[in-house]
Amino acid sequence: MTLQVKICGITSVAQGQMIAQLGSHALGYICVAESARYVTAEQIAPIIAAVWQTHPTVDHVGVFANAPIAEIIATVQLAKLTVIQLHGDETPAVCLLLRDALKHASLTKVKIVKALRMRSPEDLLTARTYETYVDTLLIDAYHPHQLGGTGKTLDWQALQGFRPSCPWFLAGGLNPDNVLTALSQLSPDGIDLSSGVERSPGDKDLDKVRRLFSQLSGPVAPTTCGSNYLWLQLEDRD
Repeated sequence: MTLQVKICGITSVAQGQMIAQLGSHALGYICVAESARYVTAEQIAPIIAAVWQTHPTVDHVGVFANAPIAEIIATVQLAKLTVIQLHGDETPAVCLLLRDALKHASLTKVKIVKALRMRSPEDLLTARTYETYVDTLLIDAYHPHQLGGTGKTLDWQALQGFRPSCPWFLAGGLNPDNVLTALSQLSPDGIDLSSGVERSPGDKDLDKVRRLFSQLSGPVAPTTCGSNYLWLQLEDRD
């Protein structure tokens, strides 16, 4: 499978369109009010609508942290998100409740990603407990005061034995200068970048995004054929 690329922290139509054009398989939107990259459902909706016109296979990921399930569902419906990323302290039981809520709302095609912030190798054992409840795992760097977008990298060597039964994304301080080093040590299904391709929080540096895809233009080149495989559920839950 081809490495998938998600650029997170999108805040404008113009940048969303350009980043999709450059090759990103997924765009992420921060739905956490405390974040400097926060966007409302009303702000996300026109970005998704514009990108869909030219790049209908791009996934649109709403990032939530300890949000009420009803709020998540309402945001998905208004903004037309295709993926939910849980980046807080959500338990496997919460993931199961969210899955049920999506079914009741006739949103069974919306996928769930659980992000976990790694402080020690034991956190990888915790990540494995989510495998049957979500479609994809995301491993991020730990920061005591921020949920993500910190620019802090992970201990990549500690992740070398991480092989969950579902797809997984590598996040945490990735940028055009270190991404190939990370990928020389690990084989994630996808990568997630935010601060590493920014001028400031929420303002992407398109030159850095171009350089990223230039770096990935070899054997891990992104594809324009879509990213459906990445968000496939482990079983048919429709």
